[in-house]
Amino acid sequence: MMVIALALIVCHLSFTHAAAQEKHKYTLVIDAGHGGKDGGACANGAKEKNINLSVALAFGKLVEQNCADVKVIYTRKTDVFIPLHRRAEIANKNKADVFISIHTNSVESRKTITGMETYTMGMRRSNEKRSAAMRENEVILIESDYRQHYAGFDPNSPESYIIFDMVNEANMAQSVELAQLIQKNVCATAGRPNKGVKQDAFLVLRETSMPACLIELGYITTPSEAAYLTKQANVDAMARGIYKAFVAYKNKGATSPTPPSTPSTPTPQEPPATPAAAEPPVASDAADTPAATETAAATDATDAAVATAAPIFKVQILASDRQLRPNDRQLKGLQGVDSYKEGALWKYTIGASANYNEIYKLRKSVLQKFPQAFIIAFKNGERVDAAEALQEFKRNQRR
Repeated sequence: MMVIALALIVCHLSFTHAAAQEKHKYTLVIDAGHGGKDGGACANGAKEKNINLSVALAFGKLVEQNCADVKVIYTRKTDVFIPLHRRAEIANKNKADVFISIHTNSVESRKTITGMETYTMGMRRSNEKRSAAMRENEVILIESDYRQHYAGFDPNSPESYIIFDMVNEANMAQSVELAQLIQKNVCATAGRPNKGVKQDAFLVLRETSMPACLIELGYITTPSEAAYLTKQANVDAMARGIYKAFVAYKNKGATSPTPPSTPSTPTPQEPPATPAAAEPPVASDAADTPAATETAAATDATDAAVATAAPIFKVQILASDRQLRPNDRQLKGLQGVDSYKEGALWKYTIGASANYNEIYKLRKSVLQKFPQAFIIAFKNGERVDAAEALQEFKRNQRR
């Protein structure tokens, strides 16, 4: 009898565990922007970090109360500082289905601006001197080791954004659909002026590996907006709008695999690669491996540099305040790594080619190990503006 009883207990525990696993088929990560020592934008007696957290918790509570099959994970539930790379890491490690980051906008001028906008990952608008992403990305400057975590990325340097290729291209259609639903539902439910769905180079979105978007609830620098955003009734209304959008997105995804169209206004910009037809064909799977691409890139780089003095593109993978040995664990076993010193930092690169398309592919091949990697350019041995180098490459392609 004792054996039978033990067997029944084991079966019950196994069933309970399986039921718990079955219960949560969908994972949502809610990211309340800023927090702790990082207050975000502060104006008119209000702090962005508090607004973001209030809306995030209210939204999450609605999901927890009404969606039994959804596991809700918060990057923060209290007033604490969480680095940007850690926020994306939380979503990636938990294999989230959706990542929603909640923020509050601001402007440096005294211009009165109202309204909400939702962003997906993409190239920043070239005619905008200081975009929303540049402001939000500045938070990395208060991280003690930001130079190592973000491969020397400078949030205040326009050049850092020029070759800011999308890591999550495969999720772009779904991200845009989610953003459109959020704009539509929040603006309708909470009466927010609709400033549309946009794209910009947000670091927190760049590093996620699932459909993701970032909400800018309103402009804290406008007195009427700050008053609106800090009123509990409005916080609840905005949270309900985000919740309705999430449910609509989740339900639609379960029944319709057809990818959505991109928004008509404004038109999302494509990543700065040349047209697909211009990219060299891949003869075999081996051609996409870092070693194979690296070898071909180095050969092309040598020939091109001698023949045309064309710009040479490389992938920068990290930066360090000390010179690393070839087998340093920070290089994660990557072979063929080169380095150069810029100021007080040693910067580490892989690949070298006059063909931008090859370096674009090489960057993709190392993203799993170095998600912060980006493309840089040299000419005659000197670091040059990557945008100008890319334009020169395109002109040479047309000749």
